Parts: sequence; structure tokens; C-alpha cells
Amino acid sequence: MERKKRTAPSIVAMKERGEKIAVLTAYDHMTARLLDEAGVDMILVGDSAAMVVLGYENTLPVSLDAMVLLTAAVARARPKALVVGDMPFMSYQASIDDAVRSAGRLVKEGGAEAVKLEGGRRMVPKIAAVLEAGIPVMGHIGLTPQAIHELGGYRVQGKNDDAKERLLDDAKALEEAGCFSMVLEGMPWQVGKAITESISIPTIGIGAGPHTDGQVLVVNDILGYVEGKVPKFVRSYGDTKKVVSEAAGGFVRDVKSGAYPDLDESY
Repeated sequence: MERKKRTAPSIVAMKERGEKIAVLTAYDHMTARLLDEAGVDMILVGDSAAMVVLGYENTLPVSLDAMVLLTAAVARARPKALVVGDMPFMSYQASIDDAVRSAGRLVKEGGAEAVKLEGGRRMVPKIAAVLEAGIPVMGHIGLTPQAIHELGGYRVQGKNDDAKERLLDDAKALEEAGCFSMVLEGMPWQVGKAITESISIPTIGIGAGPHTDGQVLVVNDILGYVEGKVPKFVRSYGDTKKVVSEAAGGFVRDVKSGAYPDLDESY
């Protein structure tokens, strides 16, 4: 049976059916094709590209121009998965007009079918304006990487009762604003569970426990294509770093020895 195209409404319907939602990031055309063939429900063109593609220490430096370019590469794979473009730091925080223009660029130039932005209740006016422009919005609360300086680093959120209540309030505010789903990042599983049970739209967890409606990971992490320490919630499903290293090493050896190319490998 051919897979149907995922849309924002069909993602909401998955929660209504009790069907788990699988989400991965992608930043290029071929990876998007492979993830789609694997059956992911949403492809997030994450601002994590700043770190895993561009080599920055955090997500803050990546530009809207770069995110439009990466999103367009993913969208050209024409996946059945819903393509969500991440709105980078300072593409929406300053004003409602900025939010609408930036979201519009991700859709018009990047081919995104929805956008994601970080923040709770204070983002509601901007979310409402983007929705008014006809663009579906995915929210993102908890550990919000664009606010690492405000949060004091990559710290788990919702660890006490007051913080838990603030997150619950934020989740309900984003639901009421019209978000079709939201990412819950970096919070105790009990908080992820409470939020998921308190709202009607899907929750997509990353370091938020097993009780969310879906899960998202950075594709480089599941492929083992990373350096240094990874968060404890990351599960690797392959060792792409080893494959790339061995392939590149084989090429270097063959060039150095004269084994590549032979006459049959010429035009």
C-alpha cells in the first residue's frame, strides 16, 4: 500500500489514533530521500545544522538564508513525510513582521510545509500571525537551544513543581494558539507525560521520556556520525563515521599506490 503524504492535519490525526510519530532531521537531498524511504513521518530541517553541518558550537549563528537553502534541498526530494523548516535565532524574535516574513521565506523559497519556532506563551502573538498567513506551526518548549544564554546552558527544564506548571501552561498556550504539534526537549519523563496527556495536539520528544506522542533525533546522532560526548537520550543505529573513514582511507591508499584509476575507469 502506497504511503499517503503527511500533512499537518494528518499528523494531528496520528495522535487521535494513538499512532506514534517518527521524526528525524535532514539537511540535504539524498538524506531526505533515504529517510523518507525508511518511513519517517516528518523531516525537520533543524537549526542543528549550525552544529552538525557548519561546525558551530551552538545553533545561534545559522542564518535564515542558510536554513532556506538547506530546506529547499530537502524539499526537492519530494518526500511523503511532512517537511518542517526550523526558524533560526533572530528570524522571528524581534517582531511579528519578522516572524511572518521569515516563515514565508521558508515556505515560498525553501519549500517547507510547516515551520518550527521555539518558546512558550510569549511567542503566541507571532505564532498566531504566522498561522494567519496560512503556515502551520510546530512549537518547541522545555530546553530551547536558542535560549541557552538565558537558561544558563543546556539544562534540563521542569525539575520542580513551579517549573513543571510553567511548562504545562506554555504547552496549553501553544495548543490554544493553533500549533499542530510541539517539540518537548530536555525535561523529566514525568513532565513530558503530563504535557502529552493534557493537550490534544501531538508532542514530539527529545530527551523527554517515552510517553510523548513521537520522538525526534538528529540524523547524525542515529548514524554515529558525531564527535565527542552525546546526550544520554541519543541511541545510535549505525557507525557511519567508520564507513566514511574506511572508504576515504581506501581511496587515499589506491591513489597513492597507483591502483586507482585503471584504464577501464577512464571516459
